[in-house]
Amino acid sequence: MTVETSTDRQFDVVIIGAGAAGLMCAAVAGARGRRVLVLDSANKVGKKILMSGGGRCNFTNMHSTPDNFICSNPHFAKSALSRYTPWDFIALVEKHGVPYHEKKLGQLFCDHSSKDIVRLLLDECEAVGVKVLTQSPASNITLGSPHRLQTPKFSVSCESLVIASGGYSIPTLGSTGFGFDFARSLDIPVLPTRAGLVPFTLEPRQLKNFQDFAGVSVDTVTTAQGTAFRENILFTHKGLSGPAILQASSYWQPGEAIEIDLFPDLDLAEHIQQMQQQRPKLELKNLLGEQLTKRVAQRWCDLWLENKPLDQLTANDIQGITSACQPWTVWPAGTEGYRTAEVTLGGVDTNALSSKTMEARNHPGLYFIGEVVDVTGHLGGHNFQWAWASGHAAGEYA
Repeated sequence: MTVETSTDRQFDVVIIGAGAAGLMCAAVAGARGRRVLVLDSANKVGKKILMSGGGRCNFTNMHSTPDNFICSNPHFAKSALSRYTPWDFIALVEKHGVPYHEKKLGQLFCDHSSKDIVRLLLDECEAVGVKVLTQSPASNITLGSPHRLQTPKFSVSCESLVIASGGYSIPTLGSTGFGFDFARSLDIPVLPTRAGLVPFTLEPRQLKNFQDFAGVSVDTVTTAQGTAFRENILFTHKGLSGPAILQASSYWQPGEAIEIDLFPDLDLAEHIQQMQQQRPKLELKNLLGEQLTKRVAQRWCDLWLENKPLDQLTANDIQGITSACQPWTVWPAGTEGYRTAEVTLGGVDTNALSSKTMEARNHPGLYFIGEVVDVTGHLGGHNFQWAWASGHAAGEYA
């Protein structure tokens, strides 16, 4: 439901951004009888929804709690998340007959396509008379009573203005950082932003050791800044990716190391000592290969370890083996940046917003929701849950 023109010039609510948070907010506000207009500069709505989850949209996580979010104020998200839970959105999905499944760890995906979620949101908006305009960037915004702004075709006035424009991540989908710039223009604090849920790059000298491993995956516990994630890592042509790496990237700081435990279920030194008794002639590379795959184990031996039968390993040998594997310490050169980042860390300072309504404290009738706010979820559907919850919170009051 995308309209090309509109004769309306006055609305109760104008929402800038037709993504997950913006469309949720529009549907909730419209259901209250509010006249709602949604503006988006892109040529279609919900572009991030459409590409998420490999085209199947990991639309929420059944186990989502405030502990799954990063924010300068760890209490800020609690209000919105408690009032609109994963089960509320699941009920909406089921109401629209969208088939879905749990992939793992509470992650829920569409059976068919991300388009089902976009259609669900647009149907909800259409049912309550929301107008949606694409290719319609907002400009010349002035706050007041009412707020005023300009679209490419007409000017608009409104009582409530909602900024749901997302962050810097994946600029090819139209991300611009508009919301950050607008907040700064009003002297609303914006905390430093950086790419999150993003692959790491390695320096060329380090990368050449693993570049031919692109596509190889290993089960790990990966830790950054004291926060650990039990997931796979994936070797790439540029460095490291995979769920554990993406999670760790949101906690990593430039110049710091990450620690990758390649044997998450074992005390490796103790395991080697046991195998020395039980399988003394087994070569080290074959023992390591039972967990790491033969190729990775062989490379570790080539780089740092001497491959020999277990019964020939000394205490110093075992110490060296564990130092190279448990953990493997990696010093990333950087990340792939916003180009491939799933989210933007940082954003509009939550101290400037009401946690109940998402309204700016010093600007009545102005709201910020979704990724533009300094609330960032873990991998696995949590960021969508923040979009639904923050959009719903603002929609109840805007």
